[in-house]
Amino acid sequence: MRKVNTLACLLLAASSAFGLTQPGTTLDNPGAASIQLKKLFAASDESNLKRNPLQALFRGDLRYAGEFGDYLSDAYFAAEKQAAMDDLAALARIDRGSLGPEDQVSYDVFHYQRNDSLRGFAPALLKAQYERPIEHFFGVQASIPQLSSGEGAAPFKTVADYDNNLRRLDGYIVYLDRAIGRMRQGLADGITNPKLVMAHVVNQFDSLIAEGVDDSTFFRPIKKFPAAISAADRQRLTHAYARFIRDKLTPAHRRMRDFLKTEYLPRARDAVGLGQMPAGAPLYRYLVASATTTSMTPEAIHALGLREVERIHAEMEKVKTSVGFNKSLKEFDSFMRNDPRFAPASKASMRDAFLAIDNKLQASIPREFSRVPKSLLEIRPVPAATEKIDAGGYYEAGTPDGSRPGIFYYNTYDLPSRRTWGFEALFLHEAIPGHHFQVSLAQENTTLPAFQRFGGNTAYDEGWGLYAESLGVELGLLTDPYQKYGSLNQEILRAMRLVVDTGIHAQQWNRDSAITYMLENSAMSRTDATAEVDRYIAVPAQALAYKIGQLTIQRLRAKAEKAMGAKFDVRAFHEQVLKSGSVPMAVLEQKIEDWIAVASRS
Repeated sequence: MRKVNTLACLLLAASSAFGLTQPGTTLDNPGAASIQLKKLFAASDESNLKRNPLQALFRGDLRYAGEFGDYLSDAYFAAEKQAAMDDLAALARIDRGSLGPEDQVSYDVFHYQRNDSLRGFAPALLKAQYERPIEHFFGVQASIPQLSSGEGAAPFKTVADYDNNLRRLDGYIVYLDRAIGRMRQGLADGITNPKLVMAHVVNQFDSLIAEGVDDSTFFRPIKKFPAAISAADRQRLTHAYARFIRDKLTPAHRRMRDFLKTEYLPRARDAVGLGQMPAGAPLYRYLVASATTTSMTPEAIHALGLREVERIHAEMEKVKTSVGFNKSLKEFDSFMRNDPRFAPASKASMRDAFLAIDNKLQASIPREFSRVPKSLLEIRPVPAATEKIDAGGYYEAGTPDGSRPGIFYYNTYDLPSRRTWGFEALFLHEAIPGHHFQVSLAQENTTLPAFQRFGGNTAYDEGWGLYAESLGVELGLLTDPYQKYGSLNQEILRAMRLVVDTGIHAQQWNRDSAITYMLENSAMSRTDATAEVDRYIAVPAQALAYKIGQLTIQRLRAKAEKAMGAKFDVRAFHEQVLKSGSVPMAVLEQKIEDWIAVASRS
């Protein structure tokens, strides 16, 4: 899973079935269309960064580093909607047919993204989102502490960096108080998050409050000043941060915690499915389209998931037989889940294992990829503040200039429940050649417009990550049958997501039924299965994108191999998939089909 600026969830970045715009004004000079297109992209991006300064910060652009953003206000949503309308009107005045192939891809992606954003501002969909502004998985109470800790995307190298952080946190406090107002609206409208989700959120705020000042995550940058900061500035900043945390930040956290405990939780919904909330059913269909970049229905996705689970079970049976295990697959799952030989010996041993995988891949990557990122990769444990509710591993992007490396985080919480047989597949997905390649290569490609370098959609991003897992054998990994089983276990997790997410939000499954399904169909621990299900409850439809994206990329590769025969070069295929950045599935499909046609003729 790639973790990004979590406030972007509030922007309702939607996806819909792809369609080309109607032709606009024809330009006599073919080069003029490309120039006009690039001007539009640049203007749209600059306007977006001004409205959404945290996006700039995550890119390493510090021009708006002291701003948090006006999220959740009526004016903010009106400005976002107007920007999408203005962009689409400007795009319609550019003749797509006058553009070169790469510009046409960019045109199509931009049209798709802005049109989908506009769909997300339909009044009923918008209300159903902004009246539920906080949940435990992507909520600001999880992301902003990490951002402000000195270990996240925000730099703490200069006095200005420290001062900018305090100004941003003023905006964070405004956001929290504004979120209380939005949630009160939701209570009046019957639009709430489930009790289960908000109980997690209360625990998160309790933890932030309990840290006090000296042990606060927000105070950590004070404990490791860069050498260039003077003694006088250190003293001033130390006092300023202590006062801010004591007198402003902790009271804001208390206001939110108390509101949630006394006012919100008693009236939050018991049902976990989005379909059981007012406007929840159309919102879920919208989110399904957003996540998968397809027109597939929840019912079709559920059926696909059931078929994929059955197929992967057959592959697991082959692995079970190969290691001489003569009992049932369910008993093999239990063995894999519980045998102490598969538990990490220590947190340090987990890190050493991932470092060894990284080293092994360095020799085989050139066989599959003609380009590799310039950006370095760091391997770190998940921060203690979020490890209890976080995924088993995730990736956080670095900056395009390499000043902040990409980071692969692995989770050491409840260490005995972690399984060594899942390490190779996890690293392939989150790090190399998964999200680290996908994100870094796009960011480093300065010929792309910003929305392709830095933007994305879940189907492409997570589809590539899951496809990267399938490259394990080609890259010299997964030779051990237990690691192969770990890869299949990861794949069946993504297949089960198709079943469980749609089951919860479209078929009224409860939490226990969802957890039971996952335990019965995989070797997951109860800890992991519970965290996964709680994630699907908190963030509907996002988890559907992995398998849909992977199956699309695999289908396109098979089509290219069949059409091109001996001419097929897997490195060239991977270059085509990655070179345009994160694109909707329909745009990628057309791009690969055009590439096949040209390559087959040449």
